[in-house]
Parts: sequence; C-alpha cells; structure tokens
Amino acid sequence: MSGRMVSHRLTPLLRRGLLARHAQFYGNRTGGLLRVDNVAIRGRAWPVGASSIHNNVLVVRNISFARILPRLAIKLARIPAMFGGAMIAGIAYLQYQATQAGNYALDIFKQAGETASGAASNLFQNLQDIASQTNRGWQKTKEETEFPEWMQKMFRMNEGSESGNNNGGGGKSPNESQVGAAAAGAAAGSAYAYDETNDGESRKDAADDQMMVLTRKMIEIRNILNQVGQSNTLTLPSIVVIGSQSSGKSSVLEAIVGHEFLPKGSNMVTRRPIELTLVNTPNAQAEYGEFPALGLGKITDFSQIQRTLTDLNLAVSGKDCVSDDPIQLHIYSPHVPDLSLIDLPGYIQVAGADQPPELKQKISDLCDKYIQAPNIILAISAADVDLANSTALRASRRVDPRGERTIGVITKMDLVDPTRGFSILTDRKYPLRLGYVGVVSRVPQTATLFSRGSGNITSAIVKNENAFFSAHPGEFGPSADVSVGVPTLRKKLMNVLEQTMARSLAGTRDAISQELEEATYEFKVQYNDRPLSAESYLAESLDSFKHSFKAFAENFGRPQVRELLKQELDQRVMDILAQRYWNKPIEDLSPPLAEPDPLSELPKADAENLYWHRKLDASTSNLTKLGVGRVATTVVASAIQQHVERLVSQSTFATHPYAQNAIMEACNGILNDRFFSTSDQVENCIKPYKFEIEVEDGEWAKGRENVSKVLKEELAACDAAFKRVEDGIGRRKLKDVMNFVDRVRKGDVVLEGNGSGGAGGFSSALLARAREGIFLRDRADTIRMRLLATRSKQCASVKNKYYCPEVFLDVVADKLTSTAVLFLNVELLSEFYYNFPRELDARLGRHLSDSEVERFAREDGRVRKHLDIIRKKETLELALQKIESLRQLEGRSRSSRESGDGAERGREGGTRRWGLF
Repeated sequence: MSGRMVSHRLTPLLRRGLLARHAQFYGNRTGGLLRVDNVAIRGRAWPVGASSIHNNVLVVRNISFARILPRLAIKLARIPAMFGGAMIAGIAYLQYQATQAGNYALDIFKQAGETASGAASNLFQNLQDIASQTNRGWQKTKEETEFPEWMQKMFRMNEGSESGNNNGGGGKSPNESQVGAAAAGAAAGSAYAYDETNDGESRKDAADDQMMVLTRKMIEIRNILNQVGQSNTLTLPSIVVIGSQSSGKSSVLEAIVGHEFLPKGSNMVTRRPIELTLVNTPNAQAEYGEFPALGLGKITDFSQIQRTLTDLNLAVSGKDCVSDDPIQLHIYSPHVPDLSLIDLPGYIQVAGADQPPELKQKISDLCDKYIQAPNIILAISAADVDLANSTALRASRRVDPRGERTIGVITKMDLVDPTRGFSILTDRKYPLRLGYVGVVSRVPQTATLFSRGSGNITSAIVKNENAFFSAHPGEFGPSADVSVGVPTLRKKLMNVLEQTMARSLAGTRDAISQELEEATYEFKVQYNDRPLSAESYLAESLDSFKHSFKAFAENFGRPQVRELLKQELDQRVMDILAQRYWNKPIEDLSPPLAEPDPLSELPKADAENLYWHRKLDASTSNLTKLGVGRVATTVVASAIQQHVERLVSQSTFATHPYAQNAIMEACNGILNDRFFSTSDQVENCIKPYKFEIEVEDGEWAKGRENVSKVLKEELAACDAAFKRVEDGIGRRKLKDVMNFVDRVRKGDVVLEGNGSGGAGGFSSALLARAREGIFLRDRADTIRMRLLATRSKQCASVKNKYYCPEVFLDVVADKLTSTAVLFLNVELLSEFYYNFPRELDARLGRHLSDSEVERFAREDGRVRKHLDIIRKKETLELALQKIESLRQLEGRSRSSRESGDGAERGREGGTRRWGLF
C-alpha cells in the first residue's frame, strides 16, 4: 500500500476522531502523522488484545426448575407414583438439554469474539506499521528535499503546534496539524519508507544473508575443485573437527545439524573421515541427506543415515581399524548454516585388547593429515578435563603454534562450577586468536516433547543452554565477554570459514588459471581440440557397429545359408555312409567276422537284392528323420552368433565387457525367440521327403558331381589324420606295428590274451596307434573305391540308385537344403536383421543411465584420458566462473557500503567485512 493511499484513507478518520475511538493500541507512540497520545477515547476502554464482544456479550441464564419442583411434586401426589416419577425424569432431562444448549451458545460467542479480536488487532497493527514507515519516509523527505519558503513555514508552524500540544499547550490538535503534512508529502515519503530505515537489525540480517550466500558459493567452488584432483593448491579450507573419544565431538556436530546422525557404539565406531557438507535450503520444507558416491538418493530418515554411516565405518577391517578413505555426506535443511566440516576418529590414549597396538599412532597420523593449513581446526575439549591434558589442543599446537586457525570448543559446561567454566573460556595459558566457545550440546532427556531421535533437536539444546547460562549471568552474561551457546558457535564457524576461504581464494584462482592453461595446452596438442563426451562416444561406437552389421547382413543371405546347411548335411551323409556301408573301427586284435555282403561286392550284386534296397531306404530315412529343422536352425543361428562376435571383436566394443554382454544378449535373445518356431516350420515343410523322394536326371547329375567333391574332401581328411599318426610315432615304427596287427587279425600270429598289456614286443599304446592307423588306411581305401564307383557308368543313371547310395543321399540332402533355406530366410534371417538394431538401441541407447554411459566410456583407457582432460578443463573453467561471480558479489557489497549513510559507516569504521582479492 502506497503512502498516498494510506494518507487518503486515514484523513477522514483523523478528522472525525474515529481512529482514536477504535484504536486498540492507544497509548503507544506511533510518531509522525498518526500520533494519538492525547486523544480522549470515548466509551468503555478494554485491555490490548481484548474485544468488546468479550465484555458485552449476552449472558444466557440456564433454565432452572428448582422453585417449581416442590409444587409440582405436591400436585402429582394424587397421580400414581409411576407416572409422577416419569414426569420428573422427563423434566430433569429437559433441564440437562437446556444446560448443554446454553454452554454451546457461550462457546460459539466466545470463538466469534476471539476471531474478531484477532482480526482487528492484526488490522490495526498493520496500519500502525504503515503509518510508522510513512512517518519515517516523510521525515527523510523533509531532511533531503528543499521545499519553498511558504511550505517550510507551514512545516515549522505544524511542528510548533505539535510540540505545544505534546507539552500540554494550546494550538491545533495533532490530527489537524498532521493532516496537511500527510497531504503534502505522502507520495514522497512513501518512496523512502521501505528503502531508507534506521533499523540496525535489518542491516545485520542483510549482512548475514550475504555472508551465507558467499559461504555457499565458496563451498560450491570447493566441491568443484575436489573433482579435479587432490592438489593442495586447488583445495579450499574446511573445518576439521578433532577431539578425544567421549569429549562430546559428535554431540557438537549433531547440535549444529539438529539431528542425531553420527555413528555411535561402545567400541570405536568412527573409522573413516566423514566429509560433511551442510547446505542451507531456506524455502525447503523437508530435511534430507545424500551420499553422492553411493547414489542412494534423498534420505529423509536421519536414523537411516546413522545406520549407513555405521555400516560404512564398520566395513573397515579390525586389522586396520582406521582408513583415510573419506565418506562424503551432504545434508540439506533450512535449519543448518552453509558449512564444510570434516569429522575424524577420536584420539585414544591406550589401544584396547582387540585393537592393534599402532592404532593410537594411526589416528594421530590421520588427524595430522587433515589439520594442515589452510584447514580450520575445531578442537573439542570437555570442561571437566584440564586444558593441559586436551589431546585436541596439543595436536592443534603442533601444526598451528600461534593458534591463528584454531577454534576451541569447551563441551559439558554444565558439569563444572560456573566460575571454573568462566576461567576455562578466558584461559590465557593456551590462547587462541579465534577464542573459545562454551556449549552444553547434550540433548535434555525429556520423554514427551524432545525425545531423542524425534525431529530437530536444536531448539531443545538451545533452550537447555539458555536455561543454564542465564542462571549464571555474572559468568556467562553479556557483560562477561565470553562466547557461549551453539548458536554463537554456528555464527563463529560461518564467519571464520568465510574469512579463511576468502583469504585462500586469491591464491586458488591463480593456481586454477595455471592448471587451466596446462589442461588447455594438453587438450590441443594430444587431442587436437576434438570434443568428446561419454554420450557421443557411445553413439559413435553404436553407429559404427550398426554399419558393420549392415554390411554383414547384405553379404549373408540365402546363398550363404544354403552353403552352410549343405555342408552340414554332407557331413551327416558321410556319417551315415560310414555307419551303414563303410568299415568300422578296430576295437581289439581279434580276427574280424566275415561279412555276408561286403561293400566291394555291391557293383556286382543283383539289382533286386533286398539287402541293398533296405540298407539304402534305412539310410535315407535316417537322413530325413534326423531333425533337419532343428539342425538347420542351429547351424544358421550359430553362424550368426559367430559373425556377431567377430563384428564385436573388430569394433570399439572390444574393450567394453558390459557392451559385449549387452550385444550378445540381444543377439541370443532374438535367436532364441525365433528358434522353435523356425525349426517347426522347416520340419513341417520337409515332411513329404520322409515318405517319398522323386529324383530327376538333372538332380542326379548334380548330386553325382557334388558327392565326388565331398568324397575327395573326406579322403583328404583321412590322409591328413593318417599322416598325423605317422608323424607321432615314426613312419617305420608305425609300419612295423601295423604289419604285426594285420598278421594277428589274419590269424598268422596267435596271441596269449587280448593284448591289452602289449604284445609282440610292442606296448599297448603303440598297438592302439596301429589300430587307428589301420582304420584310417582302410577308410581311405574304401573311399577311393567308392569314388571310382560314382564315376563309373553304373552310377550315371538314377535307375541304379541302389548301386550308388552316396549319390542318392547327396540328392536327398540337396532337396532338404533347398526347402529349409526358404523358411530360414523368412522366419529367422529377416526377423533377426530387423529386430537386432532396434534391440541394440534399447540396450545401449535409451536403456542406459548417465552413470552407466559414463562407466561404459571409461572402460577404454584412451577414451578415459580424453574424457578426463576435457572434464578437468571444463571444471576449472566453471571454478573460474564461480570465482568471478564472487568478485562481482564483493563489488556490489562494497558499493552498497560506500553508498550507506555516515552513521552506519561510523559504526562499521568505514572498513570492509571481507575481501576476496
């Protein structure tokens, strides 16, 4: 509401005196235009906060039948006793209901009165505040604005009249004298009412807010620099908390945070440093914590944070007991200041029986590592322990002998005499430039309102502290010049951390600039300023792999599938021929049994010989009923898997195990989904060949030519296997052993036993190799014989198929292959080529989270170095940008201080609170 509107609305009330009649805050000096000190209030007055409704409400008198009940009883004496009793009970019930109705009406009137009173009080309080601000603006306008002479005379006349009235003299009434001033200067006064105030608390609050912003920005810069590396030149200071066990170190930190979250236990629980970052969130309603390295998300239950910290600390083995691997914890709350704290394991005097003897030295070394400059040391000592025996102060004096960056915190102040506590806080034997702060950080044991672990405990601690320190004003009061209380400690920590960070920021900026120059040079020389990110690297790798897969899909079609399947069926044909027509392996040295119809007699056999007819029919049925659909689908699926594995090994995914698994899972998933349906389709299509097979002359000629090629390959394989056996034991020795075995099988040499232990001066191993050599020799001779038979005129016609089983089985295999390929191409290949790229996008594109993409890119050493240098460069640039924003913040602060009034500069001494550069 502007000053003009206020003056316009208040003028009629001032003239009629209505404001004085209705103002509930009469007697309070408002000053300026709205002073009502001497206005006579007509009507009955009531205290502040009361309402006329309270004093003038109608009194409802309860209906009473006490007077009429005796008369009624006398009259009812003539009526039967039962009817009279019922009448009296009914009348008593009516009286009870009337009483309840009266009480309910009183409650309604009372609530309405309180509501009206509160609304009126708020309304007139707001009017008083606006009038006070308007008056201050008007006074400022009169002081700084030059008015005409006639207006200045009017002002002096009004002021004189106002002064006379205030002293009990004559003149115009205050209302009349101030109306003109309000009409003349309301607009100008309203312009200064909110901007120019002499309220010192407002300026102090603004300075505190500015300090919080500064500290938060510095902590943000510190967190950014921690991502670059562990160089001391790129590290901004933190507050390191040290102290002996049971000194109250955890209680101090929990009092600052407002929750019990630190691990506790009978044994040594804190075994790792806890890097605690407090972030003030003024507009947030909830308090929560986060573990950035664990990725657990927001944790609102601080007991869960306590359990997590306990588990992380107890994960350190009992052999080591302490570790320098820090635990990062961020706590966001509207009740915490912006601070960066490091909690360390407490000092011990003697190692326990279940602890290593070097534990004391390990803890001391770990603390010494963190309390080095420029970190601030928060030395915790108990009040009931002499400062000369304080382990924390002794440790801080080693690294900070002048006490310039050490804050002493004396806990358990309520356990010692107040005089003793005062002497500790003002100790001169162990002086600290930042001084001592006494606290009573123990949470009061209250079972109702402030039970441990329920809600924020800061208010309970502060209330307990105030009760204790206010009970001893001589030692801990304002005149004692000592610092006490958790709120005082929090402000001191904020101020000290701000000043220390500000002093370190200039040197840190120079170090950042140097590091940035080196990173930029390395990025230009080694990587030619080529930008790269984990997402772009994954996208490029995936696109490259898709192009390779597309080339494979174009070159692997029906001809290739036919060739693979025909090769597989040709091997099955060879196996059937060896099983039913060719000689069998030699398992012992006994003479072989005579065959009734040897294969060598097949060209001379009768054309109607049922033996050879049945053997060929059984061989054909064995080929068609061996599960061609399953075999064909398996062969093609295996070939696809092998090709995909080859593509992966030749791509950038070769150094990424996670991506390899994802690709192969996608490949196998699609093939498995299509396997059974494809094999069933193929099996159904070749079913007619299981009952009847018609062969044309062209198919027979093609099969005759193809089987000759297959037999030659089989012959070459047998010769190669025989050569390996020959090379293994020697040609001459193999020949001698084979001759001995041949004579034994012919009956020329009689053996005692079965020759399992050796015979003829040859060992059992040599005899086994000889049997293998004889088998390969006989197999090669059989294949040569059959190869000549397939080339003979007898095998030139399909009519003689029983004389040429090799040719007929090859023709059947070719028919099965041609039929199976049609459905393999439709049911398996086409579906796989369509779904596989899309499955890759789902598994390696949209499916991956940011952390998984980052982890994928860093699996490659070269890419990891490239990403690290880019990240370092970007992080350093961001840190410099944040520092530049701090410089701008400092410049605005300096300008606002220089433009302040003279009184404020006098109070501050004309000096800067803080300076960054």
